[in-house]
Amino acid sequence: MSKKPSRRPFGVVLREKRMEKGISLRKFAKLVGVSPTYLSQVEQLKVDPPTADRAKRMAEILGESVDEWTALAGRLTEDLPDIIHEQPTDVPDLLRAVRGLTGEQLRRLRADAERMRQEGQ
Repeated sequence: MSKKPSRRPFGVVLREKRMEKGISLRKFAKLVGVSPTYLSQVEQLKVDPPTADRAKRMAEILGESVDEWTALAGRLTEDLPDIIHEQPTDVPDLLRAVRGLTGEQLRRLRADAERMRQEGQ
């Protein structure tokens, strides 16, 4: 049985990226709209990762992928629950079916889906 790669905690990645950009904890906290104490606790893994909105803001400030950072925080971007609720059996079934595909396979599938959507309009 293959072992899943371990995921690095949000706070660890956040601290690394913030420091790579040369942004102080206080300045970054101000940019995000949180207290330096809260930000320090996130980075030290003393509190849960931030909300999806805060993770999005952090990603934008650091020039990172919003989707990746939201997922790293264990959250969903705001549009995904609505998409799932629109088709509550088909969308989860699709997600289960594509689980394990490579990034390249997923990109091809996405291109096919976009083409199908355009043909249907």
